[in-house]
Amino acid sequence: MPAVDRVLQMPAVQALGAQYGHTAVVHAIRSLLSEMRQAMLDGAALRVEALQAPSLAQRLQARLEAAMQPSLRRVFNLTGTVLHTNLGRALLPAEAVDAVQAVMAQPCNLEYDLAPGERGDRDSHVEALLAELTGAEAATVVNNNAAAVLLVLATLAARKEVIVSRGELIEIGGSFRIPAIMARAGCRLREVGTTNRTHLADFEQAIGARSAMLMKVHTSNYAIQGFTAMVPEKELAALAHARGLPFVVDLGSGTLVDLSQYGLPKEPTPQETLAHGADLVTFSGDKLLGGPQAGIIVGRAELVKKIKRNHLKRALRVDKMTLAALEAVLRLYRQPEKLAQRLPTLRLLTRPAADIESLCRRIEPAMTQAISNVAHVSVVPCHSQIGSGALPVELLPSTALALAPLRRGRGEGTALKRLAAAFRALPIPVIGTISDGALKFDLRCLENEREFIEQLVQLRLDGEGGMP
Repeated sequence: MPAVDRVLQMPAVQALGAQYGHTAVVHAIRSLLSEMRQAMLDGAALRVEALQAPSLAQRLQARLEAAMQPSLRRVFNLTGTVLHTNLGRALLPAEAVDAVQAVMAQPCNLEYDLAPGERGDRDSHVEALLAELTGAEAATVVNNNAAAVLLVLATLAARKEVIVSRGELIEIGGSFRIPAIMARAGCRLREVGTTNRTHLADFEQAIGARSAMLMKVHTSNYAIQGFTAMVPEKELAALAHARGLPFVVDLGSGTLVDLSQYGLPKEPTPQETLAHGADLVTFSGDKLLGGPQAGIIVGRAELVKKIKRNHLKRALRVDKMTLAALEAVLRLYRQPEKLAQRLPTLRLLTRPAADIESLCRRIEPAMTQAISNVAHVSVVPCHSQIGSGALPVELLPSTALALAPLRRGRGEGTALKRLAAAFRALPIPVIGTISDGALKFDLRCLENEREFIEQLVQLRLDGEGGMP
């Protein structure tokens, strides 16, 4: 086994040092030699060629390239889920990207009020906009909607009871559960009604001396159908106010426009909920709103003021980049007639099905040429979904490229997994779904056709449908 210094003297390795730096190359050499030594101790045979300069340099370069690759990378989301939690949810518009870039490299007035020249409130950059767009008296922002719910409960209901319908005790991704959040916030859950039917009388009978609030949670990631009943927001608000309690609504996803005007299923908006009498409404920034990850709280000024004074607020606050992006996105809502073109989330959700099919037809020949030795390509109808818990039972007509292995039957599942892995190994990884015996790429979210096609020549496939 050669010494590290000897490997460093090899001309090909010296070239790597000039490219990647001496420290990184030394680390890679030590790591590679250690692995080779351990393999030999484990009984593996080692060819002489593996210790010679060309082989060592090649393996070191591959190792260095992998080490220099950023962990957080851009991908092609061809899963058919527009707001994909694992793939970053909402894409930001150019206005938001520019706003973030502007505050990243230069000082900014994050908590500085320029007019009087004194310390300011970071919420001020978005509070007026949120109040304008929702009709709320005041607003504040934290790092996500789970944090928003936690902060509201910890501020207004610590050591007291929160009354919620049993049919709204949701669990979302990452095992976030309303009962668990209430326990962490130091309050007690009081369930009322049944899974499928809850009535106003259930809330009336549950209100007592230890009641802190009535709470309604939007069932954004599931639907209860059939013999059901739920209490309208107006009735819950009236009951809460008659008993001197606040009425809080967690909308989950949250949108600031009526989606039905774009041909999409209707989703409740914060402005509607506030008009129905809610004292506070919480919702996400990176779902249907189309902005950065954030939890938004809007409602009565006196309650928002209490929330801001909670010491948890500092632990959950957002940074300057989130505020810059959120402000830019909110400003787009001032021109709703242009929103579908300027906001990527809405643009992708409203993309005409005919345009997606035409895109599939154009890409089909290049895809066929790239994988003709391992799979057959066809254009098939499919359905996209909004994602991230928004309108879970509503599907959007779309079109996909279906890649079916040429060798069917036994081993087909392995071939599909290898094919999917080959696409994930591309410079810009391509993420699709496997169903009905094919790897499917729903093209609803593909907007850079040329870039996608150009990298297909870099697919590394063998006769079994995957990477060699």
